[in-house]
Amino acid sequence: RRFDFRPKTDPYCQARYTFCPTGSAIPLMKEEDVIEVYRLQAPVWEFKYGDLLGHLKIMHDAVGFKSTLTGKNYTMEWYELFQLGNCTFPHLRPGMDAPFWCNQGAACFYEGIDDAHWKANGTLVLVTTISGTMFNEMAQWVKYDNETGIYYETWTVQASPDKKSTVWFDSYECSKFILRTYQKLADLGAVFKKIQTNYTSIILFSGEPIYLGNETSIFGPQGNKTLAAAIRDFYNPFKPHQSVREFFVDLFKIIDHVILNHQFYLFYNLEYWFLPMKSPYLKIIYEEVPLPVGSKASSDV
Repeated sequence: RRFDFRPKTDPYCQARYTFCPTGSAIPLMKEEDVIEVYRLQAPVWEFKYGDLLGHLKIMHDAVGFKSTLTGKNYTMEWYELFQLGNCTFPHLRPGMDAPFWCNQGAACFYEGIDDAHWKANGTLVLVTTISGTMFNEMAQWVKYDNETGIYYETWTVQASPDKKSTVWFDSYECSKFILRTYQKLADLGAVFKKIQTNYTSIILFSGEPIYLGNETSIFGPQGNKTLAAAIRDFYNPFKPHQSVREFFVDLFKIIDHVILNHQFYLFYNLEYWFLPMKSPYLKIIYEEVPLPVGSKASSDV
């Protein structure tokens, strides 16, 4: 779903790590430039934990560019403004009935490619070359995409592990932005190399979701107090933990909700849904998504 504008961030929402600290505007390239496009992938939080999450195939994706006219490198990625936890679960604030969400994602563009970061435990590989004209058209699309696709969504929700199963909800995170970027470049005429490309997905397994309503209809003056209490009770164990004991108590509550009682409350595009969970409940997959083949006919913004 696309939105008309990006809302202002609330001062309550604070990130432990600053979003896009060295970000810059996307430059205008000369039409005759030839620009190399690189696939970049590394374990999530590689800067802090090295390849630890890489063993679980929890990867972060980005795209790199190199201008052959200037020799300058650039990195473009899409990630959470307030870190993953805040995008995935809300805060339960005193005096507020509705869960409070610190959830936005956005594109970040900056000069340079940190070769060591991407090569050490991940991937840095050339996937195509494009003209300066194509790069500039892509930049216009990035602006549109960034202004209208604003919420980060961690979960993919499927009916079963079968590859052809119904996808109830699709995730909207870093890899999806890279896939959209590749597709835009293909539609503009880029020809991609024949190489294998894999991406991480975190999947919940559920029967057909049940629509519950939005914040006003559930938590407002005329809302459903029983449902509001159930949603708050569900999200409470996901709060940041102060002690090991508190963590294990809340972990048991999560297992009780999700696995023993088959319950999950999903907040997606500003609406709440009930997921009747089923085995295997959650799975992290690292599956191949081929590089795209484009069509000039579908290159509209």
